[in-house]
Parts: sequence; structure tokens; C-alpha cells
Amino acid sequence: MRIQKNKALLATLLIVLAGAGLWYALKPAPTKLAPPTAIPVRVIAVSAKDVPRYTSGIGSVLSLHSVVVRPQIDGILTKILVKEGQLVKAGDLLATIDDRSIRASLDQARAQLGESQAQLQVALVNLKRYKLLTVDDGISKQTYDQQQALVNQLKATAQGNQASIDAAQVQLSYTQIRSPVTGRVGIRTVDEGNFLRMTDTAGLFTVTQIDPIAVEFSLPQQMLPTLQGLINDPQRAPVKAYIGADTDGETGNLLGEGHLTLIDNQINANTGTIRAKAEFDNASQKLWPGLLVTVKIQTALDKDALVVPPTVVQRGLDQHFVYRVNGDKVEAVQVQMVYQGSGQDIIKGVKAGDVLVTDGQSRLKPGSTVQVMSEPPQVVQAEPKP
Repeated sequence: MRIQKNKALLATLLIVLAGAGLWYALKPAPTKLAPPTAIPVRVIAVSAKDVPRYTSGIGSVLSLHSVVVRPQIDGILTKILVKEGQLVKAGDLLATIDDRSIRASLDQARAQLGESQAQLQVALVNLKRYKLLTVDDGISKQTYDQQQALVNQLKATAQGNQASIDAAQVQLSYTQIRSPVTGRVGIRTVDEGNFLRMTDTAGLFTVTQIDPIAVEFSLPQQMLPTLQGLINDPQRAPVKAYIGADTDGETGNLLGEGHLTLIDNQINANTGTIRAKAEFDNASQKLWPGLLVTVKIQTALDKDALVVPPTVVQRGLDQHFVYRVNGDKVEAVQVQMVYQGSGQDIIKGVKAGDVLVTDGQSRLKPGSTVQVMSEPPQVVQAEPKP
């Protein structure tokens, strides 16, 4: 009986061992963990450079001197000596008015002066003679006094005649219309042969100074302390003017470079802005009166600044950070945002030469394996694009 139980136990044990061997032989081989996939990224190499800071606004181009040329006397316009659009200098003869009647009045005044001067000479000679005669009582004192009065009267007459001559000469000068400023002649409103009056408001044409020229613009009132510092700085604050650019100066053509010359004496309470003016050399004449432009004012210069594109800096819950490449891994580095400009940010927390990720951050986390794209690392530019 015991032998049968032992046989049964042995058979059971053999069955268990056989099943275990079969399971071990048939179980799948353990899978090996695949190495992590490298994430493709684009990078830049940080460099330290001097970077100017700018503020931007919209302004309009203004002439420093624009004059409506009007007649100062009534008369017929006899000659126009300049063409529309012509450049003229201050003092150049622009047009003439008929001067015949004024010349006649001038000749008459000169003749009257000659007559009064001749009469005065005779009266003076008689006055001297009468003075000698009064010593010996040759004539009465009354006669002498009358002669003295005549001399005084003739002197006054001569002075009046001279004043008439001076007035006629002034009137004659008005028949020659000269340019009061150096500039460009505008479109004329009258032709030769028209009768001009001093009361005509339109004038003949305008002469507008083009070089130098000014731009007037408005900035938020918060910029007042900065503008005051710039206007008081002996180093004149540089200003650039663009056309076709947005307020960040990202696009557009540079029309000229000038300097800040004036800030207004009051803030516009309705708009919360303050007006300012900059002056530009305009030899190329790209700036034209009335043109709307975007102005960029350099407000500061950061020495040895670390500049990166905005795509480099990531925003965490309460801080900014960047991904720095170290070998084939990345690490998150907390940075301080110093300045956000147009297309470029100035940061602290990294150093020149660091390679930072500029594209592909959405798939990254600290310690991720990365594969830098084939093109070489970009070096960030010192100044934002205008």
C-alpha cells in the first residue's frame, strides 16, 4: 500500500516537473528596452554684443520752413522766373510785378527833394546874412526869426521828401518777389498777366525747405522721463525714420537718420501722449513733407548683452527658462528677461558661446536626447532688424 502511494507521488512530481519544463521552453524571450529616440532641434550660439534699445512711434514729416509767397503790393504779374518744383535759394528772384507807376512816384519824390534842398540852401544863406545884420540892427529881430522858421520848414520838407523816396524804394523792391527761404517751389496758382492783390490768400506758390527736414511724432506719456533724459544728454539721441514699417520696425525702408531736437511743453490729456520732434539731414530728399513714417529712437545701449530670438525663451509658471544643449542632452536653465525688443530679447543666466534650442522645445524636457539639425548653429545678431 505504501509502495503504491510512493509511486503516485513520484508520478505527480514528474508531471509537475515536465509542465514546468514545457512552460520554460515555450515562454517568450524578455524584450529589451529600446534606446530613447533623439528629438530633432534647431539651435543658436549665444554671443555677447552691444545692443541698442529702441522705442517706436508714428510721425509725419514737416518742413522746417514753408512759406506762401504772396505779393506785398497790388499790381500786374509781369514775369515768373522759376519753374514749379525748382530748387531755389534764399534771395533768389522768383517773379516781378509791373513797377512803372512806382518808378514814376520815386522820380517825383526825388525831384521834390531836389527842389526843397535848393530852397533850403538859399534860406540858409539868407539866414547867415540876417544874423550879421542883426548885430548892427540892420534888420529887425522879427525878420531874422521868420527866416529861421523858413529854414526849419524847408528842412522838414526835405526830410519828408526823403521819406517819400525811401517809401517808394521799398514799394519798388516789392515789385521783385524773392524767395524768403532755401527750398523747393510748389505748384503755382496764378499765371503771368494776372492782377495781384495783397489780400490774395492763395499767393503765387509755396517755397518749402526740404533739407534739413523734421519729423513730428507722438509717444505714450510714460516715455516722458526717458525723452527728458535724451534731450538733456549732450550726445544727441539718434532717430531713424522708415516707410512701410510697423511700430516695431520689423519691415520697411530706411529713409533717413537724424536726432531728437524737441519735446512738447505739455501732454495731450485726451490721448495720454506727448509730441516730440526730430531733425534729419535730407540731402537724398527721401523724406517729404506730409509723409507718414515710423520713427525709432535709441533710448539706451546695453554693453555686452546676451541677445536671443524670442523663440528661445520659454515661459514657466513663474519664471523664464531656456533649453541649453550639453552634448546630446538638454538641460533647462532659468534666465532673467532683461529687455524684450522687436525680434530680439536680452537675457541673463547664460553665457556667450552657450548653444540654446530655438525650435523643437515642445517635445523637450530636462535630460532629453536631442539631434541638432544639419545646419550650423546660428549666431544671433547684435541689433534687431529695423
